[in-house]
Amino acid sequence: MSSNGPQERAPLPFSTIFFYAFPAVPISAMGLPLVVHLPPFYAGPMGLGLTLVGTIFMLARFWDVFTDPIIGILSDKYETRWGRRRHWIVASVPIMLISVVMVFMPMSDAVTGGYLIFWLFFLYVGWTLLTISHMSWGAELTPDYHERTRVQSAREVCLILGMVFVLMLPAIIEAMHPENVAAARIASMGWFVLILLPIAVFLAVWKVPEHKTPRPQHVPFRQAVAVLVGNLPLRRVLIADLVLGISGGTIASLFLFVAEDSLQLGKFASLGLLLYFISGVAFVPVVLRVSRMVGKHRAAALSSLFNTITVPIILLIPAGSIPYAAGVMILLGLNMAASPFLFRSMMADVADQDAVDTGQRRTGLFFAMLAMTNKFGAAIAIGLSYMMLDMVGFVPGGENSQAALDGLRAVYVWPTFFIGFIVAYVVWNFPLDEARQKINRAILEERERHISTLDVAAAAIETRTLTPSDPQSTGAAAD
Repeated sequence: MSSNGPQERAPLPFSTIFFYAFPAVPISAMGLPLVVHLPPFYAGPMGLGLTLVGTIFMLARFWDVFTDPIIGILSDKYETRWGRRRHWIVASVPIMLISVVMVFMPMSDAVTGGYLIFWLFFLYVGWTLLTISHMSWGAELTPDYHERTRVQSAREVCLILGMVFVLMLPAIIEAMHPENVAAARIASMGWFVLILLPIAVFLAVWKVPEHKTPRPQHVPFRQAVAVLVGNLPLRRVLIADLVLGISGGTIASLFLFVAEDSLQLGKFASLGLLLYFISGVAFVPVVLRVSRMVGKHRAAALSSLFNTITVPIILLIPAGSIPYAAGVMILLGLNMAASPFLFRSMMADVADQDAVDTGQRRTGLFFAMLAMTNKFGAAIAIGLSYMMLDMVGFVPGGENSQAALDGLRAVYVWPTFFIGFIVAYVVWNFPLDEARQKINRAILEERERHISTLDVAAAAIETRTLTPSDPQSTGAAAD
């Protein structure tokens, strides 16, 4: 290792970070409806029912969990002249466009459980290909501990902005008084993705270069798997992300039910969610500052404890009290963006630790595992929460007893309350802090310099061997 430590790099230009993060806008514009709007749409207006729709979306998430590691490994393994990530992102676009049309703009007489399963599974293949490649690309843009958090926070801001734009669409659609309001809302979200996704991906792959990674050293399969299984930082991130997926999936899948049926907010329900996301965007700079002060893992732990303290306030909101509900949504939104981008930044550091231990660059696999655990948690959340709503007697949009409405709020609040403590406990003493990451950076940069020197020497020997003007080399080549 070089005695000079890791080479200091200039911060990434704002334009690079912007164009990299831009595809996150259409990504989230599709992702939010998948967990918030589409399940109620297919369960209610499309007539498939709560239990069937909850089961289908849960199975689709499990299918996504199966495809995540496969696509992550492929993303790491096959490199083109574009690099290791950008060609996969481009390949995902046609898959996404076709499936968005079929899922967001269904013909009512053609929708069955089989139709929803097929097209939802197809959509998730494209979704996985796009999101894992995009997250892995962001992790490799810079090796710097804090700069990685800056990159991931920019991506998170774009994700939230995509949600904000999508949440504005229902109000616009309602003002147009379409014949089928529910179908028109969902279709407008689909059109947003259809138009913006190709533009955002084109700009990203054109404007943002990939960081060249050295050729990986050969490591026997068993040894590579053993390092993966024995990776304590990896286990901590995945465990925390799994339970966060349960918490986030429960909140996302039940929000409209809580807002419309229990809190009786009416048309304010979408506006309340809009306030929640805008608050999240506004608070990102504060989270970045806290992360620089205490480290990204401690910032993630504090974020989880904030959830634990604030989420039960929902139990105190009087039905129909729009001002009170607005204040609570803004309060809860202060923290909504923190955990996702902090955990992605932590996973980039975990991938570096693995590269130090094995000589492999398995960033795609690591981010596939991160996506897999979160989706697994979300799948558990939507399946169990919808079944629990059936058990407490809740009927979406129907006549509900006070006990059913209280049960709805309880299912919404208490999983998040307890999960906050679990996550804080798991990540508080996370071992990869800034000091450890600087050591890893120095090791990896010294290794890259060594490999580059060997490559230059090998190229020089090959050139000398093949140069016909040198009699000795010509003779050697003839021999």
